[in-house]
Amino acid sequence: MSEFRIHHDVNELLSLLHVRGGDGAEGYIDLLQKHRTPYVTTTVSAHSAKVKLVEFSKTPEDFLRKYEELKSKNVRNLDPLVYLLSKLCEDKETLQFLQQNAKERSEASANTATTTSFTASQSSAKMSMQELDELRKKLGNVTASSNAPLPAEVTRKLLRDKHNKKNPTQPNPVFPNWVYDRPALIGDFITGPAAAATADPAVTVGTLPLPTQEQALVEDLLFVLVGVDGRDITAQPVLGRQNRSFIVDSTLDMSIKELVNRILPVASYYSTITRFIEEKSSFEYGQVNHALTAAMRNLMKEYLILVTQLEHLQRQGLLTLQKLWFYIQPTMRSMEILASIASSVDKGDCMGGSTLSFLHDRTFNYTGDSQAQELCLYLTKAASVPYFEILEKWIYRGIIRDPYSEFMVEEHELQKEKIQEDYNDKYWDQRYTIVQHRIPSFLQKMADKILSTGKYLNVVRECGRDVTCPDAKEVLYTLKERAYVEQIEKAYYYASKVLLDFLMEEKELVSRLRSIKHYFLMDKGDFFVHFMDLTEEELKKPVDDIVPPRLEALLELALRMSTANTDPFKDDLKIDLMPHDVITQLLRVLAIETKQEKSIINAEQADVALSGLEAFSFDYIVKWPLSLIINRKALTRYQMLFRHMFSCKHVERLLCNVWISNKDFKEYSLHSAKWFAAAFALRQRMLNFVQNIQYYMMFEVMEPTWHVMENNLKTASNIDDVLCHHTSFLDNCLKDCMLTNPELLRIFSKLMSVCVMFTSCMQRFTQSMRLERLSQQGAADEAPAQSDAAEDVEKKRQTKFLPEADGAVQSDAGLEVTIGKFDSNFSTLLLDLLDKLSIYSTNDCEHSMISIIYRLDFNGFYTERLEKMAVERSQKAAA
Repeated sequence: MSEFRIHHDVNELLSLLHVRGGDGAEGYIDLLQKHRTPYVTTTVSAHSAKVKLVEFSKTPEDFLRKYEELKSKNVRNLDPLVYLLSKLCEDKETLQFLQQNAKERSEASANTATTTSFTASQSSAKMSMQELDELRKKLGNVTASSNAPLPAEVTRKLLRDKHNKKNPTQPNPVFPNWVYDRPALIGDFITGPAAAATADPAVTVGTLPLPTQEQALVEDLLFVLVGVDGRDITAQPVLGRQNRSFIVDSTLDMSIKELVNRILPVASYYSTITRFIEEKSSFEYGQVNHALTAAMRNLMKEYLILVTQLEHLQRQGLLTLQKLWFYIQPTMRSMEILASIASSVDKGDCMGGSTLSFLHDRTFNYTGDSQAQELCLYLTKAASVPYFEILEKWIYRGIIRDPYSEFMVEEHELQKEKIQEDYNDKYWDQRYTIVQHRIPSFLQKMADKILSTGKYLNVVRECGRDVTCPDAKEVLYTLKERAYVEQIEKAYYYASKVLLDFLMEEKELVSRLRSIKHYFLMDKGDFFVHFMDLTEEELKKPVDDIVPPRLEALLELALRMSTANTDPFKDDLKIDLMPHDVITQLLRVLAIETKQEKSIINAEQADVALSGLEAFSFDYIVKWPLSLIINRKALTRYQMLFRHMFSCKHVERLLCNVWISNKDFKEYSLHSAKWFAAAFALRQRMLNFVQNIQYYMMFEVMEPTWHVMENNLKTASNIDDVLCHHTSFLDNCLKDCMLTNPELLRIFSKLMSVCVMFTSCMQRFTQSMRLERLSQQGAADEAPAQSDAAEDVEKKRQTKFLPEADGAVQSDAGLEVTIGKFDSNFSTLLLDLLDKLSIYSTNDCEHSMISIIYRLDFNGFYTERLEKMAVERSQKAAA
């Protein structure tokens, strides 16, 4: 069972039981996946489970009747369900909970129904007697129709409409109406007014001598055995899927009548088989049923030859009732098996894979009966031929030719061109999917490999290359599964190798990934320094004022003038201006399907306009078939990592600019001011924090994880392994870079904001000092005046980010207070971050995050305060 299926079933079960609170669905899903075992329910275990449930049930007859009904309809997973129910019966605690839960749900539904009926009775008028009678008739019709099977023509129309809806360009062919309107063509008994109009015999058969009675009954039986009413034996009409019954003249001698009644089941079997063959031969029932009916028709020819031989003996006067009973007995068992198979396939509405599953199970159930097993094996081999032809085209060429929707793999209309825009990555997962009820039980274990084999070959075919498996052999059904399992495995390994070599060698997948790493994971340092120098002024503007072609030109210039010029795929790198800043984007992704989702979406509407630096990101052009691996989902993850690193790099540059500005302070003899040393120390702590975070992300997370992925790609045997390794690499990078934890992300965002506000404050002070110096020099020329105006505009622009510090830059005392506030905020947030990292690394075993603590607290500066916070937290927990 796939992980998605487990998620779906657990959530549906919790909603049915109205379970709220606790660990939620995720906790149960983790438990299920950890304790999954490849246990297969055997016939013996299913039988013993059925016996336990019969003993436990208050109405065992109803339970057995329902079980047999479901078994006759070939319901999948019936035996595992019975086994599960038997285990639940043994668990008293679970039983008690389920009984209590059922009681609560029934009470809740009763209250709801009472409220609804009370409201309805108040709002609606009384129903008249005529309306009441009409309603009663409608309810009676609905009840009758739900129990009785649909007529054959209605079933055919439903199947035809269903097929035409899925394949509007390839409608099913249809037999002309006269095929169904002329009953004499069917080969079964004609029952109705025409048959009942035959005149009664002048002399009753019971008045004749015994030898004459016997000869008359032998002649009648030969007619009845081929679907024609006799004089003294007539067939009863049948409704739906009932077995045919007969009326025998009541005046017959008892000994003859008893012998006739022993032979008549063969005629009933013949009627059932004939009706099944005629019905399932229609186009709507699929190729597997067509092949099954063709095999049955061949067997019926043998049966008719036997009846012809018996008729020849009868004409020679050598056939008595005893001889007829003797000759018909070997055929009786075969006809019984064929009629049983026909009835079961008809009741279960089996088509395609479900028909083959039933035939396979029936063949194994006859293990002790060689004749019956040989007959079922013949039918299964014949019925599996069209299914295996579809299978061969799929696993050897990657083509599906399934005109009647019988094959286990279903194709959906999805365009590969949209894979670049589709975040949900639908193409690879949903273009071809497995349909569970179409999988033959003997191919259940190989279903995933069959799906993957055809998908791999189909990808290569989509690239314009024709591929055919060199080891292609005809797949035949046998009781020894290993025969066709080996052929499927050979085709799977060939398809895996073809696609993997195609992507790795011809399409240079690893080189593409290295190219993405150069830019999105900041592998090329000189390129980024050059690029940020060129684009810094442009990116400071509001995002609406930025001209994208200008940024593209600057990107092209930076690529050509750095070591990135040697990258053959550099032209695929593009600029992308995002609608949200990186923190908002990450919090939105993390809030999906959580309680905070609505609040975050509503909060975004009041966001201020973004600057180019906040909205900036790279994008990358990837073409088919590499877009299977580097899809939109993967590129979005790369963008998140890049934007996070880019914001850190930007803050580092701002802090470095403050360090450069601090060099100018020596001219003003400010080193004696108290705030100068505090500001210098705080700037150094901030710079140390940002640089160590970057070092941790680049050299302790991304580089080692990248090397692990690269080594895994060298040993990958198929494209699914490549997808898995690549996704795992990105997930590990996001997790270890603290981008998957909303709490850590918010603290980190606040730390970055404090750093930016501090640099803004220091830069404003530097500008004001320069202006003061210019005014002291008494420069009266026009250029300084223009510079003064520009500085005023810059000051007004920056003060809106930190209004409380605007008046504080005018005096040493005010500056000292402002720096103290920055220091206090930064220290509090940093301690909070280290404390949370310590908790997560301990509780969630995220040991890689401990490296950040060791780097930021390399000299034990924060150790004492962290220990104090841990003690306070433990005391609160104990209280």
